[in-house]
Order: sequence, then C-alpha cells, then structure tokens
Amino acid sequence: MDTIKFKPIEKADKPVFDAFYRAGHCESSKYTFTNIFMWRALYDLRWAVEDDVLYVFAGDTAWQPFGAAKKIHGAIEKILELTCEFAFLEKSFVAELEKYPAAQFEISSDLSKSDYVYRAQDLINLSGRKFHGKKNHLNQFYKDYPAAQYTAITPEIIPQCLERLDAWYEAQVANFPALAENLSYERRGIQEVFSDFEFFGLKGGAILLGGKIVAFTFGEMLNSDTAVIHVEKADAEIRGAYAAINQQFLANEWAAVEFVNREEDLGIEGLRRAKESYRPVKMVDKFSAKVVG
Repeated sequence: MDTIKFKPIEKADKPVFDAFYRAGHCESSKYTFTNIFMWRALYDLRWAVEDDVLYVFAGDTAWQPFGAAKKIHGAIEKILELTCEFAFLEKSFVAELEKYPAAQFEISSDLSKSDYVYRAQDLINLSGRKFHGKKNHLNQFYKDYPAAQYTAITPEIIPQCLERLDAWYEAQVANFPALAENLSYERRGIQEVFSDFEFFGLKGGAILLGGKIVAFTFGEMLNSDTAVIHVEKADAEIRGAYAAINQQFLANEWAAVEFVNREEDLGIEGLRRAKESYRPVKMVDKFSAKVVG
C-alpha cells in the first residue's frame, strides 16, 4: 500500500477541510479549519487526501480521518502502517476502531480536553436561579460602565483587537510563565486569522469602552446546530468584561443556534471553574487510542 503523501497546512487549503468536516457533522472543536490552521505549528500538523479520505497527522500521531463510512476501515489500515497512536478522536471514530478486525486498541479520554457545550439561550438570557449570580455580575458591569458598547468585528477595528491581544498576552505570560510557549502560538494564530478575517468566514464581536476595545471574540458554525467560540480575550482589570462579551456575542450573532461549544479547559483550574459555572448541558469528550494487539 502506498505511503500517504503529507504536506504542510496552508490557508488556501480551507475549502478542502471544510468539505470533509461539514460532511462529517463534527462535534469536537478541533475539527474546524480555523482551529487546525491556528494550531498547526504547535502540533506540527500535516495533511493529505488519499482516495477521498482526509488524513491529518500531528508529528507521529494520527488525528481522526474523515471520509465516506465505507472508506474508514481502509483509512485505519493506512494509518497503522505509519503509527500506532491516535489523538483527539470523536466517539463515532472510536466505535470504528472498536469494530476494526485487524487490531485491538486501548482507548482513553482526558477530561481536560473535553469541550463544554451550552444552550445558547441559557447564556444569552441568564434566566432562573442557576444563573442568578451571572445575571447580577453582568448587570453590575453595565452599571459600572454604562458607556460600554458591543460592535461586530470589522476591518476597521481589527488593529485595536490586535492591541488588546498583545496586552492580554503580556499579562498572561507574567501570571503564567509556564504557559508562555502555548500562549505565543495562540497569539500568532490569532494574528494570522485577523490578517485575513473575512477569508476564514468567522463572526466576531468586541466590547468598546471609551473608544477602546476591552474585549473581543470570534467563532463560527461547527455543525448544523452548534456554534463554536474559538477565541475570547478581555481586559481582566475590567470586572465583568468577559461576562459582557460572552453574552453580547451570542445575543447579537448566534441567537438562532441551539448550542454553543466553548472548547476545553486545558486542565487549568480557574478556566475549568469558569466554564462549569455557566452550566454546560453536555461535554464532548475527545479520545486517544493506541494499538495493544
């Protein structure tokens, strides 16, 4: 069997990835081109299409292949010629590994990699007792900052978003020096997306205060009923800025979707508590697998 011929990921590859991911009804935030493109350097991502199957490798580890159901076992066979390890798998692909007759796999999951999924209307309305504290927090923000305004991201404000990004990055590196490398990759990925924002087909929003951006975010449709929020950055010195951009972005851009995927917590305790506090309705687990027989 021929070896898969991989190549680096480039911006122009987006239509190919989009076609495969949309056909597969992905639930994991990993499987959007924006995510793949932003993190390609950190993960050493390479890709190929062979016999109408999309393959992505991160170094020596295979990510989930995408293609017609009848081709998946053949894709697994090809992958096993190159590696015995898989990562960031959805449940549907794990089921295919479990049915695969020529190898046995040890399957595991890591909760720090699971995506948090919410009902969009819950995060927009913040209704009921379980969101009482969140609603009060948001109301306090607008009481403290009555001049705060929401705006969609346009080319005119992207330079200000980049300034906010740089300030956020410097503060994070100062507080979490161990995360400096990952943060630098994220900043670079956001800068690349902003360099051609329209191309990526994203929606974005920002909170302006005194003519300056204090928070920004962007996301896109993940599947037919779910939007995914890729990035959300705010001035942590402005109490309630994160709550405001979270609620306003959904209210203005995603009110018609049923669910919103706010990605993983990366094993960071403060991030985990923040994501749990918004009461997810489900988690999207991501699995790893390795050949054991």
